[in-house]
Amino acid sequence: MKKILTFVMVVVLALPAMIHAQNAGKRGVQYAGISFYNLENLFDTIPNNALGRDQEFTPGGSRQWNGQKYWSKIHNLAQAISHFTTKGTPNGPAVIGVSEIENRSVLEDLVKDPQIAKWNLQICHHDSPDKRGVDVGLLYNPKMFKLENVTNHRLAEVPFATRDQMCVVGTIGGQRMAIIVNHWPSRLGGQEKSSPNREAAARLCMAISDSLWKVDPNIGVIIMGDLNDDPMDPSCAKVIGAKPKLKDVQAHGFYNPFWKMLDDGIGTLAYKSSWNLFDQIILSGNLAESKDQDGKWMFDRSIVHNYDFLRDTEGSRQGYPKRTYSAGVFLNGYSDHFPTEVILKRYVTRK
Repeated sequence: MKKILTFVMVVVLALPAMIHAQNAGKRGVQYAGISFYNLENLFDTIPNNALGRDQEFTPGGSRQWNGQKYWSKIHNLAQAISHFTTKGTPNGPAVIGVSEIENRSVLEDLVKDPQIAKWNLQICHHDSPDKRGVDVGLLYNPKMFKLENVTNHRLAEVPFATRDQMCVVGTIGGQRMAIIVNHWPSRLGGQEKSSPNREAAARLCMAISDSLWKVDPNIGVIIMGDLNDDPMDPSCAKVIGAKPKLKDVQAHGFYNPFWKMLDDGIGTLAYKSSWNLFDQIILSGNLAESKDQDGKWMFDRSIVHNYDFLRDTEGSRQGYPKRTYSAGVFLNGYSDHFPTEVILKRYVTRK
């Protein structure tokens, strides 16, 4: 009996090692989400802009922007972000680029909302000289994304004040990536007339990318944002040279996974009964490649988060993003843009 008990104890003690030995050499797959969301005029209610650029979004302004409306919008945006999950990313994205935010405080309110507070999202923000008083920013989950540094870049090539480009460098699972968050100049005055402004913004993205690669040729670069252009427009297709097919992309070139989505009729905003896909996430070739290299992130799929609850259900707006206001009427919506996401994956062999 004593010998039997001794044998059983040896087997039980050895079991974890046996399981580890059986699992050793097996490959597992990991996923990471990279998202972008135009938050559509996320202003606080305090008239604290020295130049009066936020006057419209104050209690006495034309929008009668009060606390009730502000906190409702915060709740709605947090609800949308809480759905940025997939089977492989149950805890949400590693990073979320954002645009059309007035200041850091609105992001602080957003990440504290109970719907996403458990993710403990951290904030990167910088005040831009934009004439409307809006900036870009980045939220990141510190359990997934390890921040290294942040730099901000002025678009000096255009004859007006606009949003700076924010370059956030960090690592996901030990692999270095740089995320350039953008909100390019609008189409005011018409697409063709205003195109040179966005082409200038694209050149700045390329200059930032080249500077990054001079220091670290292996760093992955992600250009994301509301580009106010579609994937096939000159700024994206010619200046950045982002390709619609992965096989055509070099390591220091760019792949645009949203080109085909727009070709298939999927967009992120609608104008005059047609869809545009301005909210893009463009990957450098060394991140987008589909070669199966152990431990290296590669492109898996792209997503437009056009959930039913983000869509308007009324009249001519039916099916379009449900925005905060329409024709001056408060709709208690989310944003006039659908959010986008790219999923990366990598294979890891257990040792």
